[in-house]
Parts: sequence; structure tokens; C-alpha cells
Amino acid sequence: MAFLLVLLIIILVIAVMSIKIVKQSEVYIIERLGKFYKVADAGLTIIIPFFDHVRSVVSLKQQTMDVPPQGVITKDNVTITIDTVVFYQITDPAKAVYEIQNLKKGIEYLAITTIRDIIGKMDLDETFSSRDGINDKLRIVLDEATDRWGCKIDRVEIKDITPPADIRDAMEKEMNAERNKRALILESEAQRQAAITIAEGKKQAAILEAEADKEAQIRRAVGEAQAIREVAEAKAKEIQMVYDAMKKADPNDKLVQLKSLEALEEVAKGDANKVFIPFEATSALGSLGAIKEVMKDEKK
Repeated sequence: MAFLLVLLIIILVIAVMSIKIVKQSEVYIIERLGKFYKVADAGLTIIIPFFDHVRSVVSLKQQTMDVPPQGVITKDNVTITIDTVVFYQITDPAKAVYEIQNLKKGIEYLAITTIRDIIGKMDLDETFSSRDGINDKLRIVLDEATDRWGCKIDRVEIKDITPPADIRDAMEKEMNAERNKRALILESEAQRQAAITIAEGKKQAAILEAEADKEAQIRRAVGEAQAIREVAEAKAKEIQMVYDAMKKADPNDKLVQLKSLEALEEVAKGDANKVFIPFEATSALGSLGAIKEVMKDEKK
């Protein structure tokens, strides 16, 4: 009875040692007699106790690794500190276990040497403006180097670039000066634009005023010409009416001469010292003289 109990216990221990449950996103590296045997995927796995051994449990999830901040020297001999994070994923668990002793340490050392090589070829200003380029170069180099370790580098991100204190102060002063410069440029540009706008407005107003004066003068001249034309037409109508009336009255020569003398009398009343009498009027004057003599004779 005791023997059966001991046998049962042995069987249970062997069963526990034989049955392995692998979690999702994990694999087991199983060795048999010290040699790689197989990769056990997620689920139930049976192994032979005392012959098979679980060498390592490998995660297939994407993993992150912080690379310790490193002081690197730029091309212009400025020492800066760079903090980097690497995103990687194991694609071949067997290689990740057997091709390198410590995968994380390998990635870390490789990242440090690559960063120093890349930053050493760049100026300080270029390091700040070329983060994306640095990230891409790091990722390509690390991905190529870790491919034989069964690892894929998905992303490399530079978290922070810290220059020395004196360089940082100089950069802050330079940025302040640049901001002040941009502010002055914008202010002067605004003033110039305002002056141009005001001058353009004055010019437009002067043009409109000149056009208004021109239009007024044209309208005034047209009005005066119209008035002169209307007066001339009225005078012409009056002369025509006088002429028509005289024509209808059929005056004789005596009446015409008498009217001519009356006109001369009105002319003679002026301030002029001399009066020029047309030659045709002399005959009328002679006739008047003869009429005057006849009238005197009749009175006598």
C-alpha cells in the first residue's frame, strides 16, 4: 500500500514536470540533453522530465529599452548629452537566446556607439534640427546589426538633447535676439505698409478731387455755352421780328432817313469828342436842310 502511494506521488510529480502551459505572446526555448530541441508556442506543451529542460521564456511583444544618457562630442567640439529610447521586437527566439549572451546589453552598447558615430559628424545646430534624420539613421544601423540576433528594431527616438550650461545660455540669448529682431522687422514692415496705404489713399483722393473739378468745369463751360447760344438765338429772333415788322410796315425813304438821324442824335449824346457820320447820311442831312429853308419861307 505504501509502495502504491509512493508510486502515485512519483507519477504526479512527473506529470507536473511534463506538462507546461505557455502564455499568449510568449514562447519557451526547450533543450533536450543540453541541446536545443524546439520552440514551444502558446498553449499546452508536453516535455520529458529529466531529459527536456526549459532554457528560456522569450516574450514576443514589442519591448522598449531606455539607453542611459550619453555624453557625445559634436563636429564643432561641443559635448552634449543625448537620452535615447529603443523599440524592438524579437522575431526569432532561438537566435535571441543562442546568438548573443544578453540581447538588451547588446542593443544598448550598439546604440551608444552608433549615436557617437552619427553625432560626431554633425554640428551642434544640426543635431537640434535633424532629430528625425538621426532617429532614422539609428534605426537602420541597429536593425541591420541586430538582424542576426533574431531581433527587429521598430523605432528609435531621441528623448532629449542637453547642451552644456554656457552653450544653453548663449543659445537662449541668441534666440531672444532673433525674436527681438523679428519683432522689429514685423513692426517696421507694418509701419511701411501703413504709410503706403495712407499715401495710396491720399493719391486716390487727389485723383478723385481733380476729376470732380474737371467735371465741374466741363459742366460749367457747357452751361455757359448753352446760355450764350440761347441768348444769341433770342437776339436773332428779336432781330428777325423787327425785320419782319419793318418789312410789313413798308417804310419810305424819308422815314428811314429820319430814323437814321435819330440814331445819330443818340450817338452824339455820348462822351466822345468826334462822331463819324456815314456818307449815305449826308444826303439825308442835305434834304433836311432844304426842308428847313422851305418851312422858314412858309412862316414868312
